[in-house]
Amino acid sequence: MPPAALTTARSSTPPLCVDLDGTLIATDVLWESIARLLKTRPLLLLLLPLWLLRGRAHLKAELARRVSIDPRTLPYRDDVVEFVRRERRAGRHVVLATAADARVARVIAEHLGIFAEVVASDGRANLSGRAKRDALERRFGAGQFDYLGDRRADLTVWRDARAALTVTRDRTIRRRLEPDVPVAHQFVPGPSGLRALPAALRVHQWLKNLLVFAPVVLAHDLGDPLRAGRAALAFLAFSLLASGTYLLNDLLDLDADRAHPRKRRRPLAAGTLPIPAALVLVPLLVLAAGALAVPLGARFSVALGGYLALTTAYSFALKRVPVLDVLVLALLYTVRVLAGGVAVGVIVSPWLLALSLFLFQSLAVLKRHAELGLLDAGGDGRVAGRGYVRNDRPWLLTVGTACGYLAVLVLALYITRQDVMAAYRRPDVLWAACVLLLFWITRLWFMAQRELIEDDPIVVTLRDRGSWLIGAGIAATLESSPSNAGPVEEGEARVAPRVSRGAGERGGHGGPR
Repeated sequence: MPPAALTTARSSTPPLCVDLDGTLIATDVLWESIARLLKTRPLLLLLLPLWLLRGRAHLKAELARRVSIDPRTLPYRDDVVEFVRRERRAGRHVVLATAADARVARVIAEHLGIFAEVVASDGRANLSGRAKRDALERRFGAGQFDYLGDRRADLTVWRDARAALTVTRDRTIRRRLEPDVPVAHQFVPGPSGLRALPAALRVHQWLKNLLVFAPVVLAHDLGDPLRAGRAALAFLAFSLLASGTYLLNDLLDLDADRAHPRKRRRPLAAGTLPIPAALVLVPLLVLAAGALAVPLGARFSVALGGYLALTTAYSFALKRVPVLDVLVLALLYTVRVLAGGVAVGVIVSPWLLALSLFLFQSLAVLKRHAELGLLDAGGDGRVAGRGYVRNDRPWLLTVGTACGYLAVLVLALYITRQDVMAAYRRPDVLWAACVLLLFWITRLWFMAQRELIEDDPIVVTLRDRGSWLIGAGIAATLESSPSNAGPVEEGEARVAPRVSRGAGERGGHGGPR
C-alpha cells in the first residue's frame, strides 16, 4: 500500500468516495455525451457499435474526445452536493469515484471544487462494479473508505466499504446491504421514470392538435360519424408524432433548457426521465403515428411526414435562426389545419389558412417575447439556444401585435364578402367574432407587456379563464348566425365560403371564388 494510502487508512475519518452518475447528478454522462453527439455530429452515431466492441471504457473515451459537457448545466442533486461540501469543509478526504471517462470527471470535479482527487475510467478499464471496488481497495484498503452510490451495481463496492451511503428509492438495496455493511446515510431522490413520462410527452400540448378538427367543424360535418372518426384518428396521429418530436427537441436542447428558469424542470433536463428512455420512445412514437396515418390515405401521410420534416429541421437548426423560427412555428400549426382537411376529405379555404398563419405567427412571436422577459438582468441578454437578445423585445412586440391584427383583418374581410353574407341568415352577428378576437389578441399582448406571461401562450390560454370565455363567445357567435345551406347531397359543398368537400368527391371545389 502506498504511503498516502497508509496515512489515509490510519486517519480517524476514512475517505468518502462519491459516485457521479445517478448519485452526484441525476443523469448519466455517457448518455449525455450520446445526446450531444446526436446534436452536433449525428452521423458519428453509426460508429457507436464499433467503439463498443472495444469495451465501454473505449466508447466513453471516444465520446469524450468528440463532445464536451458543460458542468455548469448538469442536474446536480443539491442535497448530495451540499453534504459532500460539508464533509470536505470538515477536513475529510473526498474522492470522485466514477465509471465516467476521466476527462469528463475531472471537468466536473474542477467545477465543483469539493474533490481532492478523481478515480475514473481511462479508456482501457471501465471503473464500474468490481473494477471500481478493486481500484478503491488498492488506493485505500479494504474497509477503509465510505462509499456513496445509487444503484444495485454499487453493491459490490458498498460491501467492501466501511459504511454505505445511498441515493435511491429502491428499498431492497438497504435490505441487501445491512447484513454486511451499515448504511450511514440515505438520500431519497424525487420521483422519476414513468411518473415523469406524461410531462416529457407534454400530453397537455395535445390540445394544440385539436386544430385538425377545424375543417370538419367549419363544414358543419362533425355529426358525421365517419368524418368525426377520421378527424379523431388524425388527432391521435399528430399527438403521438408531436410527443416524439418534443422528446427529440428536448434531447437536443439539454444545455439550453437547463439554463432556462422554467424549462430546466423538464424531465430530460432535470434528469427525472433517463435519456435512454427518450432515445427509445422517439422512433416508437414516430412509427406509431405513421401506422395510424395509413388508414387516412397517402395524402394525409404526406402531410404528417411534412410536419415531421419541418419540426425535425426546427429542432436541429431552424430554432436558432431569428424570424425564421417563429415562421416555422406558425407553419406547424397551419399544417395541422391542412392535414385535418385532408383526413376528412375537405378542402381548406385560403381564408382559414391566412387566418391561421397570421394568428399563430403572433402567438409564436409572443412566446419569444415572454422568454426574453425571463432573462436575468445580470446575464448577457440572450436566450440560450435561440437567436434573440433582450433588446429585441420592442421589435417582437411590434411584429407580434401586427400579425395578430392582420388575423383579425383577414376575418373582417372574409365576412364582408358578398358570397359569405349570402351564405348566412344573420351575417351581421359575425362581426362579434371579430371584436372578440381583436380583444383577445390585444389582451394577450397587454399581459405580455406587463410580463404576466411566462410560458407558452397556448398553455397560458388553456389555463386562462378569460380566454375560455372569449372562445365560448366566438363559438356562440358562429352558432347564432347559421348558414342558409340546407341538407346537402353527397359531393355538395356545405359551407362554400369556408371549406368545401374534397375534389375527389362529386361536385367538390376549392373554396371561395
